[in-house]
Amino acid sequence: MKQKSRATILLAGLACAAGVFSSAAMAAPLPKVTMMVGGIDKQIYLPYQLAQNLGYFKKYGVDMQLSTETAGGVGAEDAVVSGQVDMAGAWYLHTIDFQLHGKDVIDIVQLSGAPGEREMCTPDSGVKTPADWKGKTVGVTDVGSGTDDLTLYLAARYHLTSKDFTRVGVGAGPTLIGALKHNRIVCGMTTQPTVNAVEKMKVGVSTIDLATGPGVNKWLGGYWPTASVLARADWVKAHPTETQAVVNAMVATMHWINTHSAADIANHLPADFVSNQLSTKQEYIDALAQDKGQFLPDGMMPANGPDTVLAVEKLAGKIDKPVDLAKTYTNDYVIKANAMLAKEGGAGK
Repeated sequence: MKQKSRATILLAGLACAAGVFSSAAMAAPLPKVTMMVGGIDKQIYLPYQLAQNLGYFKKYGVDMQLSTETAGGVGAEDAVVSGQVDMAGAWYLHTIDFQLHGKDVIDIVQLSGAPGEREMCTPDSGVKTPADWKGKTVGVTDVGSGTDDLTLYLAARYHLTSKDFTRVGVGAGPTLIGALKHNRIVCGMTTQPTVNAVEKMKVGVSTIDLATGPGVNKWLGGYWPTASVLARADWVKAHPTETQAVVNAMVATMHWINTHSAADIANHLPADFVSNQLSTKQEYIDALAQDKGQFLPDGMMPANGPDTVLAVEKLAGKIDKPVDLAKTYTNDYVIKANAMLAKEGGAGK
């Protein structure tokens, strides 16, 4: 065999090096983004973990690090303002509150058009509408929380003031169930899977539906945007590529939810999210099938949604100065995401 020429060896070496460099470039780590969710295992917040499990964050270009707020810990919305995380999976209404306090936080993609909450009332309470709360004690997650605002708004629509009834923080899950069971409250506002557990234990019935489109239109007067992705406006401006990637992933997830069954969704979530001490997997699926309409199919902010939220906040006594709603959210990234998915032929296939 003839000895290879020095030129041949050199060329082979260069090709090998080029291959190494090419592989290294292909293996370059994706930019990391952190997001805290306000209760990641709650059914109303399922799109964030679903996006992760479907592989959409990595598909569209980010290494997403999800975390969840815990009882007694910092809230997801406060974590994003303080810079502890880049983004928050939280309710849209926080953008209004932050603007009132001089903080520029924006909603970059809207996931739901209803709070996913239900007012669970004891079977013998006699409560049919919020007007029946007069002189009684009603449970909310925490005083000052989103459920508290909704409770005050419902009361105001039925001509009650905060002095006409009592609100107490009872949390969710076992603590809310205990409050109903021991008659500390006549009603409590909560989400799945607690709703299912309350019904299964026969300590409460769903009296006011804020988990579906028809429900929010009846009780709140219109779509009430809730679960969203929030970020500081300065972070979004400084990280447009990462922002678009996250929105692409979330919008693709909303398309997927819209084109798949509740059972399909449950099968792509962690086992302990869909089956635990509060709910069996089948009960989780049944509840999701009932309330799946809360999730928006395209990530767009519903028309007049911000106005309805502002109306709730006003009646809840939270608004003490003008609010520029146009600065609380943007559809720009969502429009681009939907256009991109259309070119791909749509997500969820």
